[in-house]
Amino acid sequence: MIGLIMMAGSNLVQAQKYRTALGVRIAKESVGLTVQQKILPKSTLEGLGMIGSREASGTLLFEQHFPIIFKGFNYYIGAGAHVGNLKDSGVFYGGDAILGLEMKLPIFRIVISGDIKPAFHANHEDWFELQRGFSVRYILVKEKKKKFRLFGNSDEDEKSGGIFNRKKKKEEPKRSFWLFGDGEE
Repeated sequence: MIGLIMMAGSNLVQAQKYRTALGVRIAKESVGLTVQQKILPKSTLEGLGMIGSREASGTLLFEQHFPIIFKGFNYYIGAGAHVGNLKDSGVFYGGDAILGLEMKLPIFRIVISGDIKPAFHANHEDWFELQRGFSVRYILVKEKKKKFRLFGNSDEDEKSGGIFNRKKKKEEPKRSFWLFGDGEE
């Protein structure tokens, strides 16, 4: 039981295994680009640029990621806003929510996700839309792995290559200035 609690606690810190990912999002009536940028330990900003037969839109979402089952498998929730252009009506805008699952493939730099994204529109023919989407993203910037240190991790340790690889600094000879002589004490 204690081991299970410790494993769950260690997963809370590692909700995501990447910093920046770029890819494609496919929905029922639209397709587009998606980019995710990690901004906090468990939070990302996701930008969506979507094009459909009747409209084009851009969405920005703030998402919180939470691990489930194993590392690299998360659920996420979030909210944001969008703006777009409808073929017949012109510019529209609105608010969005999102709920989804994502998995980082173990060997590859690929993240796949599926989600539902309800959207509320203003100045649009449909005031509400429930979009389901599937995304495939390539990890551009990986998360840096933290090294385990038994006795802490100081700046000096990182510069010198670790606590056991410290090199002693060479001491400069002390010099004094004499009017006459060789300058040695």
